[in-house]
Amino acid sequence: MQWFGKGSNNVEDGRSGGGGKAILGGGVGIIVVIVGLLFGQDLTGLVSQMPATEQGEVKKGVPTDEAGKFTAGVLESTEQVWDAQFASLGKQYEYPVLRLFRDGVQSACGSASSAVGPFYCPGDHKIYIDLSFNDDLKNKFGAAGDFAQAYVIAHEVGHHVQNLLGTSDKLHQARGRVSEVEYNKLSVMLELQADFYAGLWAHHAQNLKDFKLDAGDLDEALTAANAIGDDRLQKQSQGQVVPDAFTHGTSAQRMHWFKKGYETGDIRQGDTFNAPRL
Repeated sequence: MQWFGKGSNNVEDGRSGGGGKAILGGGVGIIVVIVGLLFGQDLTGLVSQMPATEQGEVKKGVPTDEAGKFTAGVLESTEQVWDAQFASLGKQYEYPVLRLFRDGVQSACGSASSAVGPFYCPGDHKIYIDLSFNDDLKNKFGAAGDFAQAYVIAHEVGHHVQNLLGTSDKLHQARGRVSEVEYNKLSVMLELQADFYAGLWAHHAQNLKDFKLDAGDLDEALTAANAIGDDRLQKQSQGQVVPDAFTHGTSAQRMHWFKKGYETGDIRQGDTFNAPRL
């Protein structure tokens, strides 16, 4: 993909200080890596187990390096798409802040290591990304390409949209009121909706004057969605698949909902909670 705009100024770059030195221990580290690579949405209570002390200056605005500028460009395109989508709903879109960090970071949801992967914290309306995750996408999961990286950002922005629309609150209210298995199913629906929103972003971004899709971009996003399904990651990490423990959806589900968002571009088609289960 190509972005010809200036990039969003709603970026905080804390990479210059080297970030925090969050240390993962034993089983917690393994769990966090798996959850992080699934693109966790709200890691409250999990990230806080890992102390991180940030150092150095946090710069606001569009970064000067290529990876940072690309990230700011993707964020700007999501702002334009969701501005229009919220306007169609009679609402005003509130921009999230995207925080770049290295090694570790402190958020309103607690402190986190880069091993957590990209995550959204509803407590401060910020998306947190250590760009070294892009290397994991390429080297560990075979999901190379800039559009795969854009999909990650758009997915986390999808969680911000859910937070603004009150969808996330409904899930949080269910915690403790339903069984763990039922809660996991609700979590899957939330994640699949964020995948749908990422596809919806891709659909409408094509019409932006500063945005251009390249050949193969859609395949890059679908490859990433396929690579991070619960079934595939469980098989890789523990040798077996446990459907009741799914929290993000299978590879097939994630690809289906991203593709549906991309093909329809209709936010009304993204009710994963009431749709027939795949």
